[in-house]
Amino acid sequence: MIAVACDHSALEMKKVITDLLEEKGLSYHDYGTYTADSCDYPVFAARACQAVVSGQCDRAILICGTGIGMSMAANKVKGIRCALCSEPYSAKLTRMHNDSNALALGARVIGPELARMIVETWLDTEFEGGRHQRRIDLLTALENGQLLE
Repeated sequence: MIAVACDHSALEMKKVITDLLEEKGLSYHDYGTYTADSCDYPVFAARACQAVVSGQCDRAILICGTGIGMSMAANKVKGIRCALCSEPYSAKLTRMHNDSNALALGARVIGPELARMIVETWLDTEFEGGRHQRRIDLLTALENGQLLE
């Protein structure tokens, strides 16, 4: 299950993404927003990311105007590794090397076809593990307040 959330600036892009998920036969839960009324992106990022860390959803796709706010909010949630991507190559590597469990997109930065390509790449790419797992473990240690040497 994929958690999907957006702010008021990204309703159209969220529709593009949920249509893609349906085309791929993937289930999703929409954590809002549902209207074009001005809203606070951290609320919706938190809802989607908390669903991921609780195990209700496997990953999250978060969309706001630039993707920056959503990615910053998401990365405040313990256990989330959110990457803001504007092209498929970064989406591929953030899955392969960083095991990202959240993807942020900027609705005012990329168009719908590019967004589809990014999301498809991100969904279809697996984590490589190996030497990259050690780095994920270091990120987790940082998140838990440990000093790295």
